[in-house]
Amino acid sequence: MDSTTTDHFDTDRFEASRGRLASLVYRMLGSATDAEDVVQDAFLHWQAADRQRIRVPEAWLTKVVTNLCLDRLRSAQARRERTAGAWLPEPLLDGDPMLGPADTFEQRESVSLAVLTLMERLSPPERAVYLLREAFSHSHAEIAEILDITESASQQHLHRARGRVTAARRRGRAEVDPTSARRVVEEFILAATSGRTERLVALLTDDATAVSDGAGLTEKLLRYDTPERIAAVARAGFKSTPAKRRLAGGASDVHYALVNGAPALLFVPDGKIVGAVTFDLVDGRITTVRGIAAPARLVRLTESWRRFGTGEPLITEW
Repeated sequence: MDSTTTDHFDTDRFEASRGRLASLVYRMLGSATDAEDVVQDAFLHWQAADRQRIRVPEAWLTKVVTNLCLDRLRSAQARRERTAGAWLPEPLLDGDPMLGPADTFEQRESVSLAVLTLMERLSPPERAVYLLREAFSHSHAEIAEILDITESASQQHLHRARGRVTAARRRGRAEVDPTSARRVVEEFILAATSGRTERLVALLTDDATAVSDGAGLTEKLLRYDTPERIAAVARAGFKSTPAKRRLAGGASDVHYALVNGAPALLFVPDGKIVGAVTFDLVDGRITTVRGIAAPARLVRLTESWRRFGTGEPLITEW
């Protein structure tokens, strides 16, 4: 096999792993943009390596991207950005291949916005072990090899990570029925746009929270911690005004969609998503509302929407 053929063969081997690698990095960093950058860095490492000595390419590449992620998580810039309180995971439309494996509950849960946010409570090694084990089913022996630690250390990291995720998780581990989830979200937007405060409060749990990135215009996330306050903010936020239409670039259609496995509302003027509101639900009531409108967090979501988004809007010309 000549060098050109070998290069093509090696590129094909890398490309066969690209989707899985991107899905791992997205879970590690909570950013599709960072995932694409890290996978490209891994490709450069792959090209520079003595590939004839790599016995198991998939394992080698998993180790490379995991350690690239750990480097990013440990960097001073990442710590500043995430500690500043202006960080939210980047939302992805259901069906986006970067969401990766979804065969088990653990895999689906690991890519939810709730768990991606909870990952911030874990140390970088805990995060890596938790995801490699829970989402990608690696053995402790394999994880030890990837992270250059002992199997015992891997087991300890997993035990601590599971404990912290379980303690921080709002309630239980239950998957939401799609039909009831849509009904709750439709009731929410109907109540918000019609100004029915009591109905909004009734849709929220007593300890509900809401968070917004303020369209990226604030240094910290905006947080609201009582049903009454969330209802008031929702009423104001969902009220259409000429000023909001100008900022959005025109009148928006409001679509229902699934984002990271959770129900969401997407504000879409002329095919471009300018805002996403996601909901976590338990027992038919809303526990968490997230408002995401920073343009940088919506680029891939818009790209996916233009390819896959279908269905009639809940509201036209909002």
